[in-house]
This record gives sequence, C-alpha cells and structure tokens, in this order.
Amino acid sequence: MGITTGPKLQAREKENVLAYDVKLERVLGLTVSSNSGLDCDPNTQLIAYPAGCAIVLFNPVKNKQSHLLNTSRKTVSSVCFSPDGKYLASGECGHVPSVRIWDLSEGTQIAEFPGHKYGINCLAFSPSQKYVVSVGSQHDMIVNVWDWKSGVKIASNKVSTKVKAIAFSENGKYFVTVGNRHVKFWYLEYSRSAKFKELVPLMGRSAILGEQRNNDFCDVACGRGCTGDSTYAVTKSGLLCEFNNRRLLDKWVELRTTSANCMAIGENHIFIGCAEGIVRCFNPSTLHFITTLPRTHYLGVDVAQGLNISHMASHPKNAKYPDAIALAFDEISGKLSCIYNDHSLYVWDIRDIQKVGKAHSFLYHSACIWGVEMFPSMNDNTSIPSGSFLTCSSDDTIRVWNLDFTDFQENNSLYRRNIYSNELLKVLYVDPDFTYLKDIDINNTERSDNTPYDSRNGVRSIRISPDGKHLASGDRAGNIRIHDVHSLEELCLIEAHDAEVLCLEYSRFENNEKNLLASASRDRLIHIFNVNEEYKFVQTLDDHSSSITSVRFLNTNNQMHMVSCGADKSIIFRHLQSNQFTRGQNAAGKTTLYDMEVDYTQKHVLTACQDRNIRVYSVNNGKHTKTFKGSVGEDGSLIKITLDASGILVATSSTDKTLCIYDYYSGECLATMLGHSELATGLRFTNDCTRLISASGDGCIFVWKVPHDLVVTMHARLSQQAARAGKKLNGIGIYSAHNEIFSQTNVEALDPNANSVPDNDYRFSVGPLPLWAKKQISEKDVPAFEAPRILERPKGRWAQRLDPSDKRLDSD
Repeated sequence: MGITTGPKLQAREKENVLAYDVKLERVLGLTVSSNSGLDCDPNTQLIAYPAGCAIVLFNPVKNKQSHLLNTSRKTVSSVCFSPDGKYLASGECGHVPSVRIWDLSEGTQIAEFPGHKYGINCLAFSPSQKYVVSVGSQHDMIVNVWDWKSGVKIASNKVSTKVKAIAFSENGKYFVTVGNRHVKFWYLEYSRSAKFKELVPLMGRSAILGEQRNNDFCDVACGRGCTGDSTYAVTKSGLLCEFNNRRLLDKWVELRTTSANCMAIGENHIFIGCAEGIVRCFNPSTLHFITTLPRTHYLGVDVAQGLNISHMASHPKNAKYPDAIALAFDEISGKLSCIYNDHSLYVWDIRDIQKVGKAHSFLYHSACIWGVEMFPSMNDNTSIPSGSFLTCSSDDTIRVWNLDFTDFQENNSLYRRNIYSNELLKVLYVDPDFTYLKDIDINNTERSDNTPYDSRNGVRSIRISPDGKHLASGDRAGNIRIHDVHSLEELCLIEAHDAEVLCLEYSRFENNEKNLLASASRDRLIHIFNVNEEYKFVQTLDDHSSSITSVRFLNTNNQMHMVSCGADKSIIFRHLQSNQFTRGQNAAGKTTLYDMEVDYTQKHVLTACQDRNIRVYSVNNGKHTKTFKGSVGEDGSLIKITLDASGILVATSSTDKTLCIYDYYSGECLATMLGHSELATGLRFTNDCTRLISASGDGCIFVWKVPHDLVVTMHARLSQQAARAGKKLNGIGIYSAHNEIFSQTNVEALDPNANSVPDNDYRFSVGPLPLWAKKQISEKDVPAFEAPRILERPKGRWAQRLDPSDKRLDSD
C-alpha cells in the first residue's frame, strides 16, 4: 500500500493575497522604558503598553489581551488613551516616526502624522480630545500640536533639552513638559485663535524653579478637581514638587528614596514610583504622606513557591527589588498599574488605601530572548505539565511557561500555578547575583563607566533531551550546564568552548544507539558528549572555518548521522563509525547558513540562508535538491527555520522582523506576521500544532494562533504517521516526533523532494482532511457519506476537481 505525501495547502486564487490570517493570541513581555509607555482608560478599565511593534490592551476584569500591530515595523515608544476611551494615540521610534491614532472599537489605524525625525518620547490628548501633542526625542526636540481629526499640525516649537514627560491641565488651556533642568508651560490660546489653519509658533514659558533649578525632572502631572490649578513634578533625586498657576515652585517634599522615576495622580492621591520597588502615596492638596504600597517580588524569587499571597510578605535579608518605572491610575475602579524595570507588571487594588491588594501580576524576560524549546510530549507522567515550553535569555534566566489554565497534579511540587504569574511556572537563575534581571540605566553616568554592556552574560541556547529528563543550556561564555528537569538540580557544568554556545542538540534516544549531546560554538568547534556516561567527552570536530550555527542528528538506514552548517557557507555530513563521527559529504553553499532543520523523513535537511531562500539538501549524497523562498520581503536574511510535528508547515524568521509560514511541499507562502521590534531568535510550533511561538531580541514572546484548517491538516498527517508506526496520538493530536522510530519502507512516500511522477498504486485516506483539501479529489474517488477508508488514487496529484454537489465530511 502506498502512502501519500499529503495535501498541498492551497492559497486563494488572487495573486499576492495570502491564504491565511494568523492572529496574535498572547504576548508575554513588554518594552516599557518610561511612564509614557503606560496608560489606562477609566471608561473601559483597559491598560495599554507597548511590546515591540505591538500595543497590548489588557483587560484586568476579563484577564484577557487584545492587540494593535504597527505595520510600519517601528518600535512603539509611547501610548495615550483619549479621554472618552474610544481612541488611542501611539508614538514610535525610528527614522521619520509617526504619531498614530487608533480606533479601538475597530482595532484599526485611522490617522498618521509623520512630524519628527528619529523618535517620539511622549504624547498626550487634550481634555477636549481635539488635539494631540507629541514631543520628539533629543535629536529633533520638537513639540508638535496636531488637530488630528482635521489632519493638520496647528502649532510647533523647539525645546532646548530632552523632554521626558508631558501632561495637560484639567481645563485644557496649557500643557507642561519636563526634563533635565526643564519645566515649561505651553499655552494653546494663540493656535486656537488663529484665523486660518496655518502653522503658528507654540508659546511656552519656563517655570520658576528657584533653588531646584539644577534638578532632573523625570515626570509631571496636573492636578484634578480642587487641585486643578496645581502642577506636580518629580525629580530623579527624589523630590515631589508642586507648582502653582503662576508657574512658581510652591512647595516640595522629600520622597526618602535613592531615586524616583514616575508618577500618577487622582483627585485624592499622588503615587510616586521609586527605586527598589517602592511606590509612595501622598495627598495632592497638602503633600502629606499617606502610605507606601507593598513591595513586589524580590529579584531571584522562586515563583513556584508562591502558592499563596503570604509568600510575597516573606523576603530574605538583603534582598534586592526592581525599580518602578511607569504608573497608571484608574480612579474609578481603584486600580493602580505599575511596571518595573525587570519587565514585570503589577495591578494593585487600592480601593482601600490602607489595605492594598494585588489584582494581577506578570513576570517577563528583561533582556533579549535567544531560544524557545517545546517540552516533548510524553505518554507517561512527567514533571513538566503538557504543553509547556522553555525560553532562555540574556537576563541569565531560563523560564518555563504554560498557557493552558488547567489544574496540574497535586503531587507536582516544582511546576505549579503561583500567585506571581498565570503563565510562568518556574524560573531557573543561572547568575546567582541576578546582575542582569533589571534594565541598565544607560543615562546614569555614575554607573556607565563600570557597566559591561557587551559582556558575556546570558543563556544563549537550550535543548531538552528526547526523554524529557535533562535540560542542556549553553551560555555566552562557552559553558554548558546540564539540569535535571524534575528537580532543576544542576547535574554538571562543562567548560566546553572559548566563545558563546550557538547550538545544542541531543541525538534521538533510540534502542541500541548511543545517547549523545553535541555543542557548537562561535569558536568553530563541535564537541560530542556521551549522555549515558554522565556527559563524558567523546570527540571534537574542527572541520568548519567559521562560526557553527546549527547541528542536527538523524538516523537513516539504521545508522546515526550528524549534519552541521555555519557561517563558512558549508554543510558537512558525518556518520557514526566505531564510536567516532567520520566525515562524509560536504555541500558548499552560496551564502551564509544561519539555521537548519531536519524534515520528517530524515532524508533531507532544510537550511535558512542569508539570501532569504530555503535550500534543501539530501542526506544520502549531500546534493542540493530544492530551493524555495523563505521570506516575502526583499531585505534581510533568514535567521530561523522550524517545521511542525507533522512536517507539513515551515515557519521562518527574517532579520526584517517578519515571520512567514510556508507549505513545505509546494514552497507557497501561506501567511506572514509582524509585531516584533527585533528579529525573532526563537521559533517553535507547539506539539499540538495549534500555536506558533516566536521569541525576539526585544524580550517578548508572541503566541500566534494557527488557523483551524491548517491544524486539521496537520492532525490528519499526524494520525497517518501514528497509524503507520502502530502508535496512538497523545491527547487531541499531540504527537512527539522526537520519539518516533522511522522505518525506511514507510518514509519513502513522505518525501516531498522525491520523484513527483505518480504511481498507479498511489493511495490516500481523505477522511480527516478539511473541506478545501477534499475539494481537490473527485467525487468518484470520495464516497460522500462513507466512513474513511483507503481509496484508489487517480493519476496526478490533485488532478481532478470535486463536483459542487459534494457534501462536507466531518474532519474532526
């Protein structure tokens, strides 16, 4: 009986229209650096903050996210809700950035104003909602006032220093900007009384700072209600200052902190975000101290131990805390949102100011993420819950995530839901000093001389053994660590390389085969270790002349092979002989190879190339067999490539910050996605094929929902593969290719690069296919209401069309 290679995924007939729209389901991360990157809307209780080129709209009532994607691929730097909550303004950084206005009911952009040169530091809606004010970065230092509904700039002026924050007065007559030795009041009367809609100079007057004139003012807010004539500013050194309606510094109070960063205001409260997790509350009328909010988690906390809220009250001696860098206050619901510089988000319930509670909290990576790894699906009970995945980062942590809100086994003491984060199950800290968990303030000159910005910190690569027992990680200093997955105890530390470990790979754990670990590095070496003998060193290979970007093991003809590729444009094939790998074929590529993947048949390897192509090579003879484009753009290089568990879909990441999904068999682009502000360094399909997870240099993890038709097709293929191997699918189509033992007789027909001439005995089961795939098979070959069975295939793949009267089969 012959087995088909499966359906080619069909696109719409229109050219340049992709067949599928892949939706962003969840964002795990944020890129907020100041108070201008956080805002809340009292009308809907939504909280907005940027995550790369995406804007996350978090609803704390429903505990759900929605998203706005900036298609310009420029990093979002600031956000601001309109007073009625119907619109959102966003600023961005990059060349010729724009102010964008979004209609939140439709989730679409309705206006765009390119009026700055290199970046937008902050923006604000006027209380009347007629104007939007934007302030450029220190490279252009321009203040623009936009009549956004008319689409015109009505006023503009320059500032003499970098502006860090902006606030409108409650009556809308003026707004205030602050910066280093800068507090300035800007008045809109002139622009409002202009007879014609022509650009006029914006009139501004500096505040009278007196003895505080040398301070660095980092945030500003205008009073509400009975304090509507007052303006409040906070200094980096830790002073809360009040200015009256004549711009005079009326009074100030010390915050008793090493530094202050941000503030939020209501009619009865002023909240100040300070260093070491401190948020203080004052009375705006008198500047009298009211209370200090509870501190967050301490740096290095074991989140898995936080099973109840009392864990937040127990802090070790000399504990360090993240700094509060952004605040947003919803006075109606009594919620204060606070973002800290370890990229954590807390929503505090302050309805009773003397008894503050925690409504929500999220802990994210605080630096570049280098890799994503799915935990393999195991039939037996494992320590990590099903569907979990791991990420590694330059913040010197490895984190375990799970998106499915199911109850775990009670006897699982290590990976359990906790009070700190719904998605984050466990954090493995590689650096005992937690040096890089907090963002480094590059503007702090006192620290800059001693701060190694390009130091060799961070976990560069991770890999889980096929049996799910060991976690291997390589850092940027060349060390390899092996941890026990069940206990996260470090089993061994190997000082393996002189440069960062770019790739780790386990061999497939199969009967009568050695279990091996390979490590590849920028030092041009590959080391082989024996897993069964406590990672005893086996062999070093130095065939490459440049950085080695990827290594893969595979088994063909009952023999273990290893393939490696690198920046030297070469692919080297080796086979295991007498406990040593000997060199076989060598394929010379045309461009640098950044990543490599083995197809399901283990007969071909796919390479991600610098010229944005995917090139396929035969394992048997090392010859180039196929090429198809791996990116829709004309810029950049392919940096990552991954296949789903069924081997049908190929996902790619490019340096132009886009992601693409291709049909491996036809080379057709099915979908393209964007949203990351840096290139995606990690890319994986989940084991159940329902999601694609991408992780980026901006520290954010994006979870994309794979369209249902594609999921059905992949599940159908997995069912075929499991039936041939005599195995059952784990759950709803969850299947681990890591544990599959392949036989040569079955995989021949699965080879998409083999001879495409059809065979008369070509057979195919159509039962589990979606409607669009069934339409490719003629009515005489598919009985409409019969149970799925193996049928005779006509000549030619998808040669005949289905009659329109055909009925749909249940494919679930």
